[in-house]
Amino acid sequence: MALPKIDTPVYDLELPLSKKKIRFRPFLVKEQRNLLMAMESDDKETIERNIRQVLHNCTLTEGLDIDRLPIIDVEFYFLNLRARSIGEVVQSKYRCENIVEEKTCGNLMTAELNILEIQPDMTNVVDDVIQINNVISVKLKYPEFSVLERANKFESITDMAFDMIAESVEYIFDGEQYYYAAESEPDEIIEFIESLSQEQFSKIENFFNNLPKLNKKIEMDCKKCKFHHTIEVEGLDSFFA
Repeated sequence: MALPKIDTPVYDLELPLSKKKIRFRPFLVKEQRNLLMAMESDDKETIERNIRQVLHNCTLTEGLDIDRLPIIDVEFYFLNLRARSIGEVVQSKYRCENIVEEKTCGNLMTAELNILEIQPDMTNVVDDVIQINNVISVKLKYPEFSVLERANKFESITDMAFDMIAESVEYIFDGEQYYYAAESEPDEIIEFIESLSQEQFSKIENFFNNLPKLNKKIEMDCKKCKFHHTIEVEGLDSFFA
């Protein structure tokens, strides 16, 4: 005799940067178990691989390539997926480091956070068209999720940064012609970046230093020493600390 099947709810979500509209289902118990095992491993590559797999499994929108989405869109999607799968409120623990009579308080504080309230902070975002000089400009895009997988293959942080920048170039315009990165070799893009002066390169760096980010301020008082804390929670890992 066949066992009964349980209907799974379906949710719609608009991603904040790409503005793509997606449909998804909550993750199942077996998928949650895999995520928990990955988190316990404390290995970034394992965690990213499992997040990618769970998002792929739960996405009902056809043709959506998770790897081509901006990293912030993927993190935002995962927060919403987690909220719809387990619950909107997560508890995070923080230790009070306030000094009282020359000793650290050390009290363990618990904060509740509704992850559906978290939105990307766009406060310092700069224009994605970078004017290199009077003639040449570069159109950049937000780093895609695939960058994280490739980042694990680099031993040098500098090589990893140049790879991310090269992968984030959409096109180069010389005042007359557009040179699209998709039609160019990666080495050609890196060679172009390496030919910039430090002043010109700093304009590109400024774009990446001011990317949108997921963050939230938590206000709380230590019950032991009464010290008022303002805690900045930033990045996907921090929301599940």
